[in-house]
Amino acid sequence: MDASAAHDGRPTAGGIVGTPATELAARVRSGELSAVEVVRAHLAHLAAVEGRIGAFRVVRADAALAEAAAVDASPERAQLPLAGVPVAVKDNVAVAGEICTDGSAAHDPPPAAADHPVVARLRAAGAVVVGITRVPELCLYSATDGPGTVTRNPWDTARSSAGSSGGSAAAVTAGAVPLAQGNDGMGSLRLPAAACGLVTLKPGRGVVPAGIGADNWSGMAENGALATTVADLALATSVLAGWPTATLPEPGRPLTIAVSTRSPVPGARLDAPGRAALDAVVAQLEAAGHTVVRREPAVTPAAALGTVVRWLAGADDDARALGLDRRRMQPRSRSHARLGRVARRAGLLRPRTADAFRDRMATFFGDVDVLVSPVVTGPPLPARPWHERGFLANVTANARWAPWTSAWNFGGLPALAMPGAPRPDGTPTSIQLVGPDGSETRLLWLAGDLERRLPWRRHAPVFDPLAPAGSPVG
Repeated sequence: MDASAAHDGRPTAGGIVGTPATELAARVRSGELSAVEVVRAHLAHLAAVEGRIGAFRVVRADAALAEAAAVDASPERAQLPLAGVPVAVKDNVAVAGEICTDGSAAHDPPPAAADHPVVARLRAAGAVVVGITRVPELCLYSATDGPGTVTRNPWDTARSSAGSSGGSAAAVTAGAVPLAQGNDGMGSLRLPAAACGLVTLKPGRGVVPAGIGADNWSGMAENGALATTVADLALATSVLAGWPTATLPEPGRPLTIAVSTRSPVPGARLDAPGRAALDAVVAQLEAAGHTVVRREPAVTPAAALGTVVRWLAGADDDARALGLDRRRMQPRSRSHARLGRVARRAGLLRPRTADAFRDRMATFFGDVDVLVSPVVTGPPLPARPWHERGFLANVTANARWAPWTSAWNFGGLPALAMPGAPRPDGTPTSIQLVGPDGSETRLLWLAGDLERRLPWRRHAPVFDPLAPAGSPVG
């Protein structure tokens, strides 16, 4: 990546917005900054950019300032890993006192009585929830929009921030928050990260509390975070997972790294800028002394079908669990849920298919430490009201753009997305790192090493809080 296009990661003198979460928390812990100062500054920047990106369904300005004051008054402040760090939460996990809609106008629940476990862990670590971010209905699609709103990509507002954690990704890359919570059932963290030039990790099964919808889409969905640096992501993941430290131990040896670009979706191919970015990463891996081999994972038609069946059934299960009036659901989502009900009644949701895939991948990783692949085929989908289009149009667009993510949800394996070299127009590409069970810290360590070798710009230029004085914002 052209390092001249990247900031050094530090804000202008005296700045707060644009500072990484790790540094913000350290400055609040030391007393150099108050949590109230940090939150107030981010709320002001959020107000300046939100009108152009549509990231938030709810902004909790007064509540966030009150919570920040509580952090400042806490006798534990000097020990809080995320002291005073503003965060955003996706609109499919509960925040106490707020309504969780799951992106559906057919859902009108009362305010949540208690925080979801991941929100509780963030708050216990000193983070302050400044808002709830937008999602597509039932978090089913890889663009984020709904009646009256389209969430836009801060790098190019004519394009989508992707989905389903699209509001969270837009908020982070526009600098409104340094960290955002999201979750991933078919790529819903990694696709927005790819679209918006962020780094994220879908943890392996059971590493972070899930509790998403009726049954986590039959075990495929996991909670995680979106960030602009690997250190911030490691810190957020350690809090969400309950790890005692965010330290990333070095592997102590060169890794064996497999590279695959073959798409599981026929006809979907990586574009030229994406291939150049992947080649640049491979060159850096080889320069670092790792062994790079070309090897394809066994994503069989049965595994692909099993993934789709769980995605379809998840819509029906969640609509039933939430008690939705299906007549008020979007037409694409009604079709989605109806097909899921048919698939389940036909006996297509078979646990042994997922077990067989996990066994094959355990064999694959027997002599491979990490798999490197693309995340998406090219630039994000256009920013448009996709909810007004039919089920087939949505599914076809999603599959052609994002063929490389869902297998790792099906297998319950950790997968990380990180920025690659920029496209000729300056917008980001993305690289995926996949590992066996328990390899989260290995993936984070490798991503951090690549970040040092191939630094990326942390925020979209027009919205960049680190841009020189006088540059346009929003």
